[in-house]
Amino acid sequence: MNPVIGELVYFLESNLSIFLKSWKDKTVMSENDFHKDKLILNGLTMFEMIKNSLINPIDEEKLKSFAYKLAEERVEANINIGEFVYNVNLGRTEILKYIYRSKLDYDQLDPVFEEVNRIFDLFSYHAVSKYTEMKEKMLQEKIQYIDQSHQERLTILGQMASTFVHEFRNPLTAVIGFVKLIGNENPEIKYLDIISHELNQLNYKISQFLHVSKKELIESNENEVSLLDLFTEITEFIYASILDSEVKVHTDIESNILITVNKDEIRQVLLNILMNSIDALKQRDYDRNIWINGHHINNQIVLSIMNNGPAIPKESLATIFEPFYTTKEFGTGIGLFVCKKIIEKHGGTIGCTSNSIMTEFTIVLPVYEQ
Repeated sequence: MNPVIGELVYFLESNLSIFLKSWKDKTVMSENDFHKDKLILNGLTMFEMIKNSLINPIDEEKLKSFAYKLAEERVEANINIGEFVYNVNLGRTEILKYIYRSKLDYDQLDPVFEEVNRIFDLFSYHAVSKYTEMKEKMLQEKIQYIDQSHQERLTILGQMASTFVHEFRNPLTAVIGFVKLIGNENPEIKYLDIISHELNQLNYKISQFLHVSKKELIESNENEVSLLDLFTEITEFIYASILDSEVKVHTDIESNILITVNKDEIRQVLLNILMNSIDALKQRDYDRNIWINGHHINNQIVLSIMNNGPAIPKESLATIFEPFYTTKEFGTGIGLFVCKKIIEKHGGTIGCTSNSIMTEFTIVLPVYEQ
């Protein structure tokens, strides 16, 4: 052994108790840390590693294993990693201080200082990396648990909603039928058209709840439908709302566009977007407009519904198609979620862009060869 190194090792061993006491007095240790009784033992282990590294190259796997052990203790104690790093660097300072106090030739101690710093840096790297990895894993497990609990609650809510809504649907269907019958037999009675419209709107909301309460939309028959005729039918159906809200509807739909879809479901999508557009336009004092465009583009049917209402906030655009997200005071937050599910079921996509000038919903549907 190099005589200088031998003398340094002897000096450090002779001052071990002083070093440990000085380090312990300066360390930061939380009262609720149930590993605090291991402080001196851990400090002694690190001291021995440093001392032995002066004689033989340090076993880096052993150092890594020790770093992992301390990181696991920090995680178990739920202690901030900053406290641990502070104590480790404090130990580094104390050891370097006592090496300097050995009064050996500084040129001969210079490589010792470098090696001690390297070992402490390596130890800190492994400890902090392991601590971060374990904390991240715990966080992901908590997120997964929360997501699972949320999904279970949504399932229960869906089952409750389905049962509750079914109880409404049977009498509502009977009321709609009798109102239509009364209208046919007594066309002079006022306000039946308004009653019929409101009942159909209620029936539409019930359909939305039934869609959301099921994991997938029910398979149903698809037929060839004229897109222009479908929009004409929808705008006539909501004519009272358009008139009452003083909205101008501008339509530019190619007359030869035929789509193979479930008419009732696509009607529900278009109706929902149009009613949302009308609600948004109510925030404007005047010049309320909706533009409806439908075209064949690159073997796809591209449909856009635009309005010049207020912009949808950027932070909301990413979530408007998620279930139960709504900005309306009395909204359910399921309308656009159902729209997305229906369009995806038909092999298409739906998206939204919005700025201070225009809000646009774009629906792309594939063209099916007959």
